Amino acid sequence: MPPLRITRELNNYFFSGGFRAAVIRVLITGIAVFLAVMIVPGLEVDSLGAGLASVLVLTFLNLLVRPILFVLTLPLIVLSLGLFLIVVNALLLELTAYLVTGFSVTGFWPAVGGAVVISLVTMILNAWTSDHRPTERPAPPQRPPKIINPDE
Repeated sequence: MPPLRITRELNNYFFSGGFRAAVIRVLITGIAVFLAVMIVPGLEVDSLGAGLASVLVLTFLNLLVRPILFVLTLPLIVLSLGLFLIVVNALLLELTAYLVTGFSVTGFWPAVGGAVVISLVTMILNAWTSDHRPTERPAPPQRPPKIINPDE
């Protein structure tokens, strides 16, 4: 019986919180990238390994570089009512193609098309996999009423 308990504790440790969210994020990005490669002409992957590498690199760039680009291009994003985010995502897709051999983007417009597909698929899958249960906050402890001048 003790090995079962240890296994359950390890399972709860690794697949709860941040690790589980990171794995789900990589899986969603992977589904979105492979769907974009299938749909958008101009996005090509030579092998499964190159596809997996592109998913990991794009996830890493979205995690680290995208917030910096978001802050730097915030005035353009506001002026374009958010449409410039597609250009930022296309640039990240182009950077992924530059960093990963075997993953290629043939131009700017295929990068924009791929960014749109990836954005839509990740938005839909994130909405589908997110936890919509309301969180209950514990009620603050009630203090007994303070009685002022009880004998009057």
